[in-house]
Amino acid sequence: MFFEGGFTMDENQKVVLTGIKPSGDLTLGNYIGALRNLKPMEALGTCYYWVADMHAITVRQDPADLRRRTLTLIATYLACGIDPEKSVMFVQSQVPAHAELGWILNCYSYMGEMSRMTQFKEKSAKLKDDSITVGLFDYPVLMAADILLYQTDLVPVGVDQKQHLEIARDIAIRFNNAYSPTFKVPEAYIPPVGAKVMSLQDPTSKMSKSDEAGDTGCILLMDSMDDIRRKFKRAITDLETEVRYDPEKKPGVSNLMTIMSCMTGKSLDDIAREFAGVGYGDFKMAVADSVVDVLAPLQAEVKRLLADKGYLAGILKAGAERASYVANKTLSKVKKKVGFVMP
Repeated sequence: MFFEGGFTMDENQKVVLTGIKPSGDLTLGNYIGALRNLKPMEALGTCYYWVADMHAITVRQDPADLRRRTLTLIATYLACGIDPEKSVMFVQSQVPAHAELGWILNCYSYMGEMSRMTQFKEKSAKLKDDSITVGLFDYPVLMAADILLYQTDLVPVGVDQKQHLEIARDIAIRFNNAYSPTFKVPEAYIPPVGAKVMSLQDPTSKMSKSDEAGDTGCILLMDSMDDIRRKFKRAITDLETEVRYDPEKKPGVSNLMTIMSCMTGKSLDDIAREFAGVGYGDFKMAVADSVVDVLAPLQAEVKRLLADKGYLAGILKAGAERASYVANKTLSKVKKKVGFVMP
């Protein structure tokens, strides 16, 4: 299949779809756990890399911040090496088929299965009853639409997303059984083992921009080099002096070792040997330097891309057209099968 602008898609290749929600600034944990694994996925087949801005508004967002984070995420995809000629990069809200199929699939989904979703329970528990939106309740149905529109073969998932993929599979099978085969039933793709990055201030909790310990627990992808070094300098370790990997007894040091391993490619054993007899202060600064060495050029490229608004607009326009071409083919089949009158 050939699209204007030089984009080709081999229908015999696997289709891979992965997206990130721009509800917060990207963190070092996002980079290690997801972003650095995106480029290698292009070898699997046709990849769709998208920004899930419609999912972001399930909780109230500042419009200016949402636009900024959306564009920053697109620039970050590009800075991580994604080839816009080979893969499809787009913003969810710019492909109306997502919302259309989401509504149709709502009518093939059940209240009970939505109410059992773990993430809904966790997120709604933090909100007052009168601020829990319908969108927050049934966004797994929109997520199913996101996946099924592209006849997706593989969906990279972490532990917290497996339940959503299962719902997408259930809805696809339910619809296929009600009519005839319409959707490809997607499979989970488990990327090469990605390290879990923990808070620098509470190494028993995942690194997050909403870290209860405050700003010092989380490294943001666009933090200044000085801020990165400051945060690592204040990182929690322990009362010993040995750089040794032991997540149970030494969670802080183990977290720092994991970060350095991901940044440098060195094994945990090599790091332990390299810093044998070295004080924690020097070790923490070495970890900070390993992060700076990776993030400084990445940040420079993101900033360069953000300054070229015309280029980014062109990428998004082309991506939305390419995504819509495929998504609308699936949507048309669905509309015919449910009995809608087609133009």
